[in-house]
This record gives sequence, C-alpha cells and structure tokens, in this order.
Amino acid sequence: MTRLPAGCIHTICRALLAGLMFVLCPAGAFSQENASNPLAAVNNTDLRWQYFSDDGSNAHDLFIDGAYMLMPTLKLKYELHYGFTDVTGTNERDFEKIVIKPILFVYQAKVSDVWGMKVAVGLDWINYLGNHAKGIGVDADQLGPFAGLAFANAQTGLAIIPLVQHFTSYNGSVDVNQTAFRIIGLQPFGQGYWAKIDAKFPYDWENDAWPITAEAQLGYNISQGLAIYADGLVGIGKDRPYDIGAGLGIRFKY
Repeated sequence: MTRLPAGCIHTICRALLAGLMFVLCPAGAFSQENASNPLAAVNNTDLRWQYFSDDGSNAHDLFIDGAYMLMPTLKLKYELHYGFTDVTGTNERDFEKIVIKPILFVYQAKVSDVWGMKVAVGLDWINYLGNHAKGIGVDADQLGPFAGLAFANAQTGLAIIPLVQHFTSYNGSVDVNQTAFRIIGLQPFGQGYWAKIDAKFPYDWENDAWPITAEAQLGYNISQGLAIYADGLVGIGKDRPYDIGAGLGIRFKY
C-alpha cells in the first residue's frame, strides 16, 4: 500500500479541519460578533462594576464575566461576583455568587441574502456563596435552562436576540420559580462603537410579580483585543428590583 508523504497528510488534515469549521461556523452575518451578545461565538474576559440604588439603599457588584469557545458549537460562560451593600443598615462586602453557563449552538443558517439566524440552548448554574445574611445575594442556588435565537444583518451589523429562560431553586431557604423573557438589540456604528438595549421581563410565579429591568450599553473597541463600555440600568414598574443603576466594563478579547 502506498503511503502519502507526511506533508501531504498534514495538508489534507488542515483542509478537513477548515471544512468542518466552515460547516459549523460559516462566515457571513455572524463573522463580526460582539461579546455583548450572549449568543456570540467569541472568547472574552470582562471586568465589570455595576451600581444599583433602591429606596435609599445602595449596592455595588464587582464581577468577572467571561466566555470561552470549547468547541465551534459549544461555548462556556462564567461569572464570579463580589458585592458590597448597605441594605442591612451597615456596610457589608463579600463574594456573592458563581455562575456557570454552557451554551450549545444547535443550528445556524442564512434566512435571506442579508440575514443569518442562530439557534442556541443552554443552562445557568447559579451558586450563591452563603452571604445572604449580609444582604449579598439570596439563599437559593438555582438552575436556569434557556433557549434563544440570534438574528444578524450582514450589511448593517444589527443583531436581534430574543431569549426565554426559566429559573428554579434546588437548594436554600428561598423558593425561586421565575420565567424570564428577554430581548436584546445590538448595533455597531461609527469606527468601532456599538450600542445595546437589553430588556428583561421576568414573571415571578411565587409572588405574582413582574420585576422588569432594562439596560442600555454604549461601547468602543479600542483595538482588536480590547474594548470599554458603560451601562445605564433602570427598574420598571412597582415590582422593580431596583430604581436605577450604572456600570463600567473593560473587555479583553482573544
């Protein structure tokens, strides 16, 4: 049997890998994805600060928010939160929670000449770190399965991402049973800028309440591997979890 030269085998393997990558992650509408889209197939680590105000109390959330593509169709998001607050009447600070979120991209295709569609499913594992007595987090470890779509316009860069997710507690003294509907709009503009609107409509089955929130984000890509952004947050309606908030973030892309 004739053996192929080693260099030829290497070339064939590279061609097969490139073909597999093209099938699983085709170029086009999703080729310039922004990590502010939770369904983007990107690697990043964000360092973030957010501030919330509610009826005279204040809370700060410092956290790492990152993602890594384990496979072309499998993404792992991760978060580690550290909070400090005066909600109990004294200043308290400690670690709040860990969030691990695997996301599987189950389908991707072009739906028109300019629009692409991506379908994803995933699961949030939320582990609170036992500091609820300090007013940091809640005593309710949770699971949150979700499904979402991402529509991207190859000409304008506009991305529209609707998602639905259900949160349920599996450990702790607080019962959580909440279904959340979410819609994200993400638009790049100018030379490296982007704007994002993120509206969340969760229904709390335990308390018959809608703790609705909305977030606006403005960001700038300093370079291929570095970006900065600012957040504005607001709670909506009588069941809102906070009144207003603000945030800053720095993103490392790789």
